[in-house]
Amino acid sequence: MSVALDELYNGATRRLSIQKKAICDKCEGRGTKSPSTAPQQCRDCRGTGIITRTEQLGPNIVQRFQTACGECQGKGEIISMKDRCKSCEGKKTVREKKILEVHIDKGMEDGHRITFAGEGDMEPGLDEAGDIIVVLDEKEHEIFRRIKKNDLLMQMELSLTEALCGFQKVIETMDKRNLVVTCIPGEVIKHGAVKCIFGEGMPCYKNPFEKGKLIVQFLVKFPPSIDPAVIAQLETLLPPRPVVNIPPGEVEEVELTDVDLERDFRNRQQQRMHREVYEEDGPHEHGPHMMGEGMGPGVQCATH
Repeated sequence: MSVALDELYNGATRRLSIQKKAICDKCEGRGTKSPSTAPQQCRDCRGTGIITRTEQLGPNIVQRFQTACGECQGKGEIISMKDRCKSCEGKKTVREKKILEVHIDKGMEDGHRITFAGEGDMEPGLDEAGDIIVVLDEKEHEIFRRIKKNDLLMQMELSLTEALCGFQKVIETMDKRNLVVTCIPGEVIKHGAVKCIFGEGMPCYKNPFEKGKLIVQFLVKFPPSIDPAVIAQLETLLPPRPVVNIPPGEVEEVELTDVDLERDFRNRQQQRMHREVYEEDGPHEHGPHMMGEGMGPGVQCATH
């Protein structure tokens, strides 16, 4: 069952519609119309439900194959058409619809198994029905991500001004509360810095009043450019730039160019794959090479 992180945080009740096998009420699981009529043993498999076939593979080599009997569908017994129960058509069971209420408790995790005992399929001759097991599949949340069982992780974007001069931000929790986060002026938040709020993570399973940590990772957004007219004023407010000593003699001035390392890596990977495919398949596609001058390495003339 696919569940949202909000449901695992707040708890929820979901309705699950199922179809299961149930013992036919009309014939009480006999498969026949009348209690005095019993199924007949299958003649083909002699009641075993299995057909054994022998095949001669060679001199003194014999192999045996076992398959389900096609006449009785592996049941070992046959009910004639005239004697079959009309409700279950001789199958002894019928399909039954049922609605189950799945209670999702606060703090349950991805993969948690909820068992409904005795709500599975029923079979004639068995005293108890099987179980239905619901496995929770946690969906991704647009803001929060669950880590370390009871901790939550979120990312918060800051402008450069907020990172340097302080800020106030509001975090809306999954139970619709508002948390105000304050950073006082003078405290600098670096890009990638991580802080936490105790007691605002996921509720603990079977102890929902205790919660883990809410971990906040800050992402500082730098401006794409700055007006050159304010550079001098900005430098008076920031720490001085370090003095760089350029070595005497000839030096080369170079330019910095933007580069996308991930894109370059993907391009190199694709080029390498294409080269490997060409080297493996090229000779087969182009056929035999002619011998003569200018032949590449590895090509030798035939000798007689």
